[in-house]
Amino acid sequence: ALEKVNTPDGARAVARTMMADKYGWGAGQFSCLNSLWKKESGWNYRSYNGGSGATGIPQALPGSKMATAGADWKTNAATQIAWGLGYIARAYGTPCAAWSHSQATDWY
Repeated sequence: ALEKVNTPDGARAVARTMMADKYGWGAGQFSCLNSLWKKESGWNYRSYNGGSGATGIPQALPGSKMATAGADWKTNAATQIAWGLGYIARAYGTPCAAWSHSQATDWY
């Protein structure tokens, strides 16, 4: 299962399902999330910014924050996605609000 989830397409599929099931966000919000995380990490769960230390698909800073979503955060895209969606919900309300902030400031 990890082989599927840990690809960009697999991660997008998991995110689409997770965001609909947990937050009720539909296709419009997914479009914003896709743009945001494509920019941040290319949907690569191994993404690492050497300058800032931001890690994973959502570019958590520090990456260890994602441990609140699961101990396997370093190796499981789904855990990173779960954390990232929770962060977006808490900090911005929706993926489109996070994307708008990212476009205006170059970070989220």
